[in-house]
Amino acid sequence: MELTSQDNGLNRITQVLDKTSPSRILVVDDEVSNLELLNVQLTRAGYIVDLARGGAEALEKIAAQPPDLVLLDVVMPKVDGFEVCTFLKNNLATRFVPVVMITGLEEKQYKIRALEVGADDFLKKPFDFYELLARVRSLLRIKALHDRLEKQNVLLHSILSRYMAEDLTSHILHDPEKYLKLGGENRFVTVLFADIRGFHSFFGAVSPTEVVEVLNLIFAELTKVVFQYGGTFDKYLGDAIMAFFGAPISHSDDSLRAVGAAVAMQSVFQELIERNVHPGLKDLGLGIGINTGEAIVGNVGSEKVMDYTVIGDVANVASRFQEMAGKGQVIIGQTTYECVREHVVVQEMLCQHVEGRDEPIVAYDLKGCFGPATEELPVGASSPALALQDSARGRLIASEVLCAVQLIRRQPLLEPSQPDFDVALQR
Repeated sequence: MELTSQDNGLNRITQVLDKTSPSRILVVDDEVSNLELLNVQLTRAGYIVDLARGGAEALEKIAAQPPDLVLLDVVMPKVDGFEVCTFLKNNLATRFVPVVMITGLEEKQYKIRALEVGADDFLKKPFDFYELLARVRSLLRIKALHDRLEKQNVLLHSILSRYMAEDLTSHILHDPEKYLKLGGENRFVTVLFADIRGFHSFFGAVSPTEVVEVLNLIFAELTKVVFQYGGTFDKYLGDAIMAFFGAPISHSDDSLRAVGAAVAMQSVFQELIERNVHPGLKDLGLGIGINTGEAIVGNVGSEKVMDYTVIGDVANVASRFQEMAGKGQVIIGQTTYECVREHVVVQEMLCQHVEGRDEPIVAYDLKGCFGPATEELPVGASSPALALQDSARGRLIASEVLCAVQLIRRQPLLEPSQPDFDVALQR
């Protein structure tokens, strides 16, 4: 099934990759006359032929360059055909290489054993070459289909990895019929919008090349955070990014993951400013909105162009929260707060009027996010406890004294004996 317009191009690449040189066949036999005869006949049939006089030489040639098919004698000194076939089928790189075993032995148990070790076909000497050729062509067709499928899976994996973490990509590819088709389902998700504040002024002050370079730099870091916290990248919206948590794979702590990702995004953005990667960044900031609730999640569009996204009020409200957020601010909704209240410190905002809603809605200004860190978070994810400590130190201003004292008292990393604690209380 075609997933997106990008896939059309990738399919064309796959078609080009399929147009390779003729199939390579490895013929293994300890009799030189047999090798020479098959070499002449298979070469005339248009194949590239490698010859191995015995099992040991065959293993060396297979390790150096895996063939597309192996014609394998059974009885050979030192390393016999059964051992070579067993090696091929137990090796991840060669387990799908077709093996045709050939023998002059009459006993039926040899054929049975050949099939047991993984041989794809079995011929008894003397054999008709045209029958052999028909079997070879049939097996090579099957292998070509398998190789094409493998190439497409690699390309599809590469595409999906741009939108979600590696483990989520692998999970989806285990059941592509479920995840990679048009349609949606109701899911409980947390949606995150992050917008670069002050970017329009920056846009007018620098060259288009610099604009794209800075956007790419910022987006690369923010997207990395989404993946670290197990989220799904949705899309870039000008100078904003949209992501969601809870689909296609859900966790018990998706809302906390989203809040942790938001805190980490603010930290990463601040680090970019401090690193002075571009002088214009010092005038920019990140405004983030988060909302949680039931939404329709799925592939929207057509068979040729799809977008795996979230549709519904939960996404609309998250977008409005992002529009309300100032530089360095994270605004979360009521349901999000209820899901993470044991792990955050917030300041309730005045009820907000949101377009499309008759009644004003409650929103919270996130002041800090602290542990215990979720056990499912990957190594390398930002520490919510450290984020809280930074938030407390950076927000000790008159209008937020009570909140800052609350932050420090609830932070296990700050003891009452530490200077920061006393300074905060005095203020």
